[in-house]
Amino acid sequence: MRNWWKILAVALLIYTLVMGLTGKVPALAIVHETIRNLYFHVTMWFGMIILFTIGLVYSIRYLAGMKQEHDIIASEAIFVGTLFGTLGLLTGSLWARYTWGAWWTVDPQLNGALAAMLAYFAYVILRGSMDEEQKRARISAVYNIFAYVMMLIFIIIIPKFTNVDSMPPGKGGNPGFNTYDLDSNMRAVFYPAIIGWTLLGLWMMQLRVRIRRLKASGNI
Repeated sequence: MRNWWKILAVALLIYTLVMGLTGKVPALAIVHETIRNLYFHVTMWFGMIILFTIGLVYSIRYLAGMKQEHDIIASEAIFVGTLFGTLGLLTGSLWARYTWGAWWTVDPQLNGALAAMLAYFAYVILRGSMDEEQKRARISAVYNIFAYVMMLIFIIIIPKFTNVDSMPPGKGGNPGFNTYDLDSNMRAVFYPAIIGWTLLGLWMMQLRVRIRRLKASGNI
């Protein structure tokens, strides 16, 4: 049963989808039924941060040992993390549209999230712009460390030091995550959803790493 975690990922995501759309949620002001997006928008970003952290670790390992394997893992973790981040931006924009009537606003936390994703989009573009393998891996690893630090600053540090009313939970009169976590029905879906999305991201990363290995060995 080496693939038990893949079965678990599928089971948790099916559970998230079913319970996320049909399960009981608290009657909250402002957000109302759109609170269900918490199971998708926020949990995908948890998975994104975990994948970016894996990418950071392997970028540092690459710079320490210059092993191609480490560059492959780092770059594929970041690619999948960027995909999750993009989906998070889209679901967040959709949530904003149906809750506050706007797809996007001038908001420190929202703009910080966009800036963080732009830093990782630049990473993808940077890798695609260089042909020489070792040079690409080395520069990408250095840039990835910079991008990770910028992500933490944009989505965690800056929002904590702004007093502007914000659209995300916990600001602008909206209920915060502590309110959500106190609801046992939501907690029973929220945490499994984080695990499910994260395992899916790791699965996707694993598949992409295997493809890269086969290409590197000349088998495909």
